[in-house]
Amino acid sequence: MTTPLEKIDFKRKLGEVPHRPGVYLHRDRFARVIYVGKARDLRKRLSQYFSPGRQMRADLKTRALLEAIYDFDWHVVGSEPEALLLEGKLIKEYRPRYNVSFRDDKRFLLVKVDEHEDWPRFRLTRFKATDDGNRYFGPFAHSGALRQTLAFMRKKFGVLTFGKGSPTERELRSSTYQVPMKLADITAEQYRERVARACEFMEGRSKELLDELELEMRAAAAKLDFERAAELRNMLDDLRQTTKPMTRYTTTMRHRLKLPRAIDPAADIAELGEALSLHRAPRRMECFDISNISTTHVVASMVCFIDGRPATHLYRRYRIKSLDGRQDDFAAMAEVVRRRYLRVLREVAVQAARASEAVRDDGTSVEYDPEFSQERLRDAVRRVEERDDDPSLPRLPDLIIVDGGKGQLGSACAELQALGLFDDVPIVGLAKEREEIFRPGCADPIVLPHETGALKLMQRIRDEAHRWANGYHQLLMKRRVSESVLDECPGVSEVRKQALLKRFGSVARLKRASVEELSRVQGISPRLAEGIVNFLRGR
Repeated sequence: MTTPLEKIDFKRKLGEVPHRPGVYLHRDRFARVIYVGKARDLRKRLSQYFSPGRQMRADLKTRALLEAIYDFDWHVVGSEPEALLLEGKLIKEYRPRYNVSFRDDKRFLLVKVDEHEDWPRFRLTRFKATDDGNRYFGPFAHSGALRQTLAFMRKKFGVLTFGKGSPTERELRSSTYQVPMKLADITAEQYRERVARACEFMEGRSKELLDELELEMRAAAAKLDFERAAELRNMLDDLRQTTKPMTRYTTTMRHRLKLPRAIDPAADIAELGEALSLHRAPRRMECFDISNISTTHVVASMVCFIDGRPATHLYRRYRIKSLDGRQDDFAAMAEVVRRRYLRVLREVAVQAARASEAVRDDGTSVEYDPEFSQERLRDAVRRVEERDDDPSLPRLPDLIIVDGGKGQLGSACAELQALGLFDDVPIVGLAKEREEIFRPGCADPIVLPHETGALKLMQRIRDEAHRWANGYHQLLMKRRVSESVLDECPGVSEVRKQALLKRFGSVARLKRASVEELSRVQGISPRLAEGIVNFLRGR
């Protein structure tokens, strides 16, 4: 058991804190990190916590935090953006009870370039894969400055900064990418030279360019063109924030503060299997989450981790169909678990059939029919896994995790019971508020220490499921907003609107369609098609 700490002399320790930007950590009597914060001036910020009148003026939450602080650590960084990056990293690692920001799935933006493409594009992402062969820049603390920098790169270097694949007809004709020639007039090899120069710029090798912009800004100010000078000044600020070198926090910090340990997936999996008393380590885990912000679009996600790492090619997203306008997380969880494992069982039955083909004495094959087989499906699954270890094939997981408490867990267990999988696949629920792990048939939850790798592994997969579900929900909401444009189009009823969207997929594709293409849709006459084209062009 950890020996409780004695409260330190805060006034004396504050004398050691420098007037520099950095990150600080508050610890409780058991040396657990309970709060992580950043500051432009560490000494000034920490002094505010321990001023004599602070506790009297503080709200209840802050007062509880102040009473719980027994010690603090700090680390000096080079700039305020670096402090923001480090703060987020430490909050995600320690998950302090008094922090709210950065505890969910949010990540800082990165820029990704797939140099294997014929026409590489600079795209924004929040997740960095370790072995996909792409080139990454970042993370970037200021998303607004980063987006302005990408807009600058489109015009200055003529590189593509969104979308995917080869340039579209619109991009080929656009004057935005004319540096000094349009994309339509250059080859893919010439375009890659533009990408190389833009990569150098993102790496911070941009002093000459920034100096050129600063001279242009001063020239505009000398001509009393203050609007242009202010625009260039703001652009310079954004570019400097984006291209300024950032410290990568991989070394041990001073003042007893250490960065999070490197993730050890194998150790975390073994620890989790032991904590949950599983028969074997859960190499393959699947986690479910419901995004239920409104009744308009209730969606669910399933993410899969194999050997402690995300298997993104196995992620799935679902639109919940059974709620009829209700908000019911329990019913939504039941539906997505039922749909997921009913499909897996059907696919496994096909694989088992292929793995069980027998040959008669005369050389003809005997087809395996799972409907008339006496073999338990779980045994068929194991037999298929032993024959082919390809992880992309349908498999039942070693552990199912549902985001939620007893209610969500009970709904999922009922569906597994109906499918005959309850006794074969372990399942737990992870309640977010207190990070309690609920198991079927057990009234008391398991509470793992926050610093254990087992809990952190479960948090990673739960947060990834949350991110995947929320992303799908936002996508559907944006799509609904864009589709609502058709509601104002004369002659387009709800039935015709759905027929158009089913045929073309989105309003963006609909805008690019010709009158002839529109008139081929059932219920759309040539005259109405012409009206739709004119309406969308006017919008």
